[in-house]
Amino acid sequence: MKLSRRLVPDITTLQAFECAARHGSFTQAAAELNLTQSAVSRQIKDLESQIGVLLFERIRQRVILSEAGQKFLPEVRRLLHQSEEMMVRAMASARSDSSLSIASLPTFGSRWLTPRLPDFIARYPGTVINIASRSKPFDFEEENFDLAIHYGQPIWAHATCSYLCSEIIVPVASPQLIAAHPMREAAELEDKPLLHLATRPKMWAQWFELNGSEMKSAYRGNRFDQFSMVIEAAVAGLGFGLVPRYLIEQELATDRLRVIFDSPMQTENSYYLVVPEGKLENPITEAFRTWITTQVE
Repeated sequence: MKLSRRLVPDITTLQAFECAARHGSFTQAAAELNLTQSAVSRQIKDLESQIGVLLFERIRQRVILSEAGQKFLPEVRRLLHQSEEMMVRAMASARSDSSLSIASLPTFGSRWLTPRLPDFIARYPGTVINIASRSKPFDFEEENFDLAIHYGQPIWAHATCSYLCSEIIVPVASPQLIAAHPMREAAELEDKPLLHLATRPKMWAQWFELNGSEMKSAYRGNRFDQFSMVIEAAVAGLGFGLVPRYLIEQELATDRLRVIFDSPMQTENSYYLVVPEGKLENPITEAFRTWITTQVE
């Protein structure tokens, strides 16, 4: 889609607006930007004319954001931040042989992917890796990623999903908590402290049902919005957690966590590697896809 030059904002003008909003003063904004006060005032006036609304109200010696300016400011800051990130990425990869931008599920990226990346770098030296956390599908046309790690169903607009692996959930707790609450069967978890993932509130109920129990307490307990938080809470002894086994390799190996029952549960969703349509033939993307498949296997 062709962009309208009339609607594309000038970055320097947006910088002037953000700076004036932050200081509440055109004079202080001018000092920070190394401009004259009249230059900043003219940039703001031009921006207001382009948008068709007043962004500032002039009160005595200060300027304060109007209602329209307050709504506009967060979007301006987001755009300026994205522009800065774009330049940093470009500068970081300028001297590299290739670069790869990956959108990963937060806990998957920190606990499973990152510890294995040295092997990929060793196989493809000179490659610069950029990893950002994304929990939900996004538009590849708006966010410039080469690929994404996705949990759910193999559905993503304008992209191809390749199956990586299923998810096996296991009940775990710290050795200290297990010692304090010895149990022989799942039903004994009835009155025990449970840890929940906020985005999957039915997980304990599903696990109990799979193990022949219908617990009234299946929804009680502390909630966290990331698996990494559930894992740390379990290590700290706050309760019993249900987590993917692949995320707790180190905790199991060092006996910081133990599986309390040999009753794994496979979830209905799986993990997929997602590649946008325009980058299916990218050599480094294809290399990563081959590499991560062998890692999962």
